[in-house]
Amino acid sequence: MPTNPMVIAIIAAAGQGTRLGADLPKAYVELAGQTLMEHSVRAMIDAGVDHIIVVIMPAMEKTARRILTNYPDVQLVHGAGERVDSVWRGIQAIPTTDDDAVVLIHDSARALTPPDMIRRVAQAVTGDVQAVIPVLPVADTIKRVADTVVVDTPARADLRIVQTPQAFRLGTLREANQTYFRDPSFAVTDDASLVEHLNIPVHCVPGDPRALKITTPIDLTLAAALL
Repeated sequence: MPTNPMVIAIIAAAGQGTRLGADLPKAYVELAGQTLMEHSVRAMIDAGVDHIIVVIMPAMEKTARRILTNYPDVQLVHGAGERVDSVWRGIQAIPTTDDDAVVLIHDSARALTPPDMIRRVAQAVTGDVQAVIPVLPVADTIKRVADTVVVDTPARADLRIVQTPQAFRLGTLREANQTYFRDPSFAVTDDASLVEHLNIPVHCVPGDPRALKITTPIDLTLAAALL
């Protein structure tokens, strides 16, 4: 992992995770004896990230601090509202004003993301490349549907499954978020979509099947099997 520019990771861990069916937020669900939050933090440390910010639910601060006792350098930030609001709070807490710093934004639910994939994404932000996302090819046929009727079938070769972490120059990321909050009239499905709205090219690098998003009980079972 490059030490210059600085590499910061923001781990979004403030979601309720209702589809997982657990009685606590998803980031605090255990997988093989560790919470999803811990797995994600450990992956960032193993990848050599310089600074880690975890965005949590305010009501879970004591729990998060207890879970992350062994990681005293991890910075905790309270989330707010939608995911985009929580990530913005994480961005505002970044301990540098260097616009060239590389910021990784990651979902704690992708707890098995390999460190080598994290490094691959971060190291791809070079020169004029300001935004990078990890992707996988689409195996299934995809249909666009209106009500219950198929509208069309996009060419599968042009489609990709998008994962996290997504990497951005800090200056670009701040500008993209500020633009959105001045006029939140467009759809935000991931952090890269904010940058796309500025007409800044978003580059792709290979993702990893292990970086699956743990959303349902079946996902959790699959992740346990992978471990």
